[in-house]
Amino acid sequence: MGISLGTKIYTWLKGVEVGRDGFGNRYYRERNGGRVHRDSLRHERRWVIFEGDVEASRVPPEWHAWLHHTTDQMPSEAAVRKHAWQRDHQPNLTGTDQAYRPPGSIIKGGARPKGTGDYEPWRPD
Repeated sequence: MGISLGTKIYTWLKGVEVGRDGFGNRYYRERNGGRVHRDSLRHERRWVIFEGDVEASRVPPEWHAWLHHTTDQMPSEAAVRKHAWQRDHQPNLTGTDQAYRPPGSIIKGGARPKGTGDYEPWRPD
């Protein structure tokens, strides 16, 4: 299911595209919404239009921080530094063919290991 007609119209009338991520998602902010008084609790509106399936886990962490006003710098401006141990962002794969299937999973076609018989249930005194 794509975006609603209302979202398309609102984005066309009020939105300014500020960037895209590696998944093709487009990020917007409200036109002229950047002038918020420093003592105000109101923030400018920010939103994402997903490319393909609407799935929140497809928003990379750096864009998530910008969307939720954790930072005002967009990832394209912020020179996001990745550590050697960090992997590329991957969306939630639950329900897909690439989902994690532990050893012995019925879906994976395996068999559970036999019980060892070492389980002792707790009994109150």
